[in-house]
Order: sequence, then structure tokens, then C-alpha cells
Amino acid sequence: MVEIFSKRDGPRREDVQVKKLIEQNRSTIVRLADQISGGGYSASRKPRQQPKAEGLIIHVGGSTTPVAEAKPSIQVTMNGRVISKDQNSGRQLHHIGDVRNRGGDQIFVLATKQNGFFSPVDESIAAALSELDGAHLAATYTEEQLAADIGAKLGIN
Repeated sequence: MVEIFSKRDGPRREDVQVKKLIEQNRSTIVRLADQISGGGYSASRKPRQQPKAEGLIIHVGGSTTPVAEAKPSIQVTMNGRVISKDQNSGRQLHHIGDVRNRGGDQIFVLATKQNGFFSPVDESIAAALSELDGAHLAATYTEEQLAADIGAKLGIN
């Protein structure tokens, strides 16, 4: 047997019958849903109380406190990056270079395009630190001394 359905306005006859059956048995369906969910079904259908703004701090944007001026310092990180960071916030300001291991020696490599860095330092910083590029670190010249030399050349103490 073949049934041909043509498109017509309004809901299908079967849909109307199912909706009518559900509406006639709504109380039984709700009672069973509450029994299965432990009353959670009816509780979820109740309107919820909207939160009140009493005692809440609502931040709309903009800064009400003045931002402290950056206090830069030079640091060599554990992974060998030489950076300038803000002592107030701890955020990195500039990446100056890396301490790399070349042939068993620790060497400072300035962040320039010639050394293969994608984000090189400014030309003024590169000119000020050019004589430290390739400096060997050893027991006599430590990372702390390198950071102090970079800070002195850049006027950061």
C-alpha cells in the first residue's frame, strides 16, 4: 500500500492527535516525571527569582585608579631569555635576546634580524648593546653580571 502525502496548510492529522493525547494526560505525565526525578521536574519549571543588585560591585569599564609608571629591570629567565620586565606588575616589556649554548659555551645572542629573530629589538637598543652580542658567560661573567651590564647600557638600574 502506498500513501501519498501532499503539502497542505496547517499541522498534520497525526500531530493534532498526539498533541491532544498529551494535553489530556498532562497531569499523569507531570506526576510520573516528578516521581522519576524526585520532584526536580516541577522545581525546574517554576519561575526563578532574579538576582538583585544589592551589595554587588558592578564594574562598567575604564580605570578609576591611576596606572603606576613602569619600573623596568633586566632579568635572565630560567629558559635563557633575556627580558626587560616591569617590577610593579611583573609583565614583560621587551625581549632583548637569549643565552644560548653553542659548542658547550653559554653565549648571549642579541635579538636582531641578523641573529634570526622574528621580532628584533629597536635599532637604538641594538646599537647600545651591540658590543655585548656574542658575550661568553662563564664562572667569571655570570647571568647577573650580564643583566647588570645590559641595564647600565640602557640606563635601567
